[in-house]
Amino acid sequence: MNKISIIVESILAAGIVALFILFFTVTPGSKKTVNQDVEAAGELLPIAVINTDSILKNYTLAVEASDKLMSRYEESTVKLDTKAKSLQKEAETFQREVLDFQRKLEANAFLSRERAESEQARLQKKEQQLMAKQQDLENLRQKLSADFMNEQAALTQQLQDSVQAYLREFNADGHYHLVLNDAVLMNKVAGYDITNEVIEALNARYSK
Repeated sequence: MNKISIIVESILAAGIVALFILFFTVTPGSKKTVNQDVEAAGELLPIAVINTDSILKNYTLAVEASDKLMSRYEESTVKLDTKAKSLQKEAETFQREVLDFQRKLEANAFLSRERAESEQARLQKKEQQLMAKQQDLENLRQKLSADFMNEQAALTQQLQDSVQAYLREFNADGHYHLVLNDAVLMNKVAGYDITNEVIEALNARYSK
């Protein structure tokens, strides 16, 4: 997995980790208590565990969101790099022209004072144009960054809404009092992981 993919998945993961941890801390309308749910010795507590990484890697909506963000990031990077390289070439050409002007000025190579002043004015104008292009490049960088952040927020919200809608339906009977992301657990206990069930249901809903 490359660096960009890791960054994108981290962004999406941050948006849903809290959802899994907090969503079922309180179950509205449920009259059950932990003691009532654990009447028999050895019975599982009303707790479920979900692996966020698996959700991001296997839920079609999450995969598409990750791919879309990666594509936007790469397009923005290419666009900025292309403009930056073009501007760098112009700057290098300008520097050579400035050095050439200085050499000619020192060698009294200009035929007249007016010709020297004209060349100096041209270089000053070109310098101003380069500075304006540099500012345009910075403005573009900020715009692309803002666009990326807005798209990231929209996709993360879409992912949150999708998962939350399913979890409400999944736990409509109030069976689970708490759903945890397994990243917060030091030890995994068999019987509590419902990740595969959730992924299968999410993909079935999304395909419709």
